[in-house]
Amino acid sequence: MDKIYVNDIRAFGYSGALPEENVLGQWFRVDLVLQLDLSCAGASDVLTDTYDYSEAVQAVQQLIQHQPYNLVETIASEIAKIVLKSDDRLTQIIVKLTKLTPPVPSFLGQIAVEITRDRSHITTPSPSPLQLG
Repeated sequence: MDKIYVNDIRAFGYSGALPEENVLGQWFRVDLVLQLDLSCAGASDVLTDTYDYSEAVQAVQQLIQHQPYNLVETIASEIAKIVLKSDDRLTQIIVKLTKLTPPVPSFLGQIAVEITRDRSHITTPSPSPLQLG
């Protein structure tokens, strides 16, 4: 399967498990690997035949800037859902979310999570007949 790489999306948000993270905020970096069939776009040279990755960039930035979460795992999962929902041609996504300045004493590094999701992660099961009544 073909892939589009969208790297180094940056956004400032107020997510974190510690109270100071929710007050002071911090920078996050996101890298995406979008899996889809690019053969039509390769033959046509037409933008509508591929995925417009600017939509993913905007969605990621909006989510981080406006929706606080406690865990980076949750942020990454929510990014995967909103990007997969944005275009039916996307079959799988890899989201790498990096917290650029984690609040860990005497630690100057970064932390990151990487998740892989496919379309089965965005579908909700149909309610059973018992739930409808």
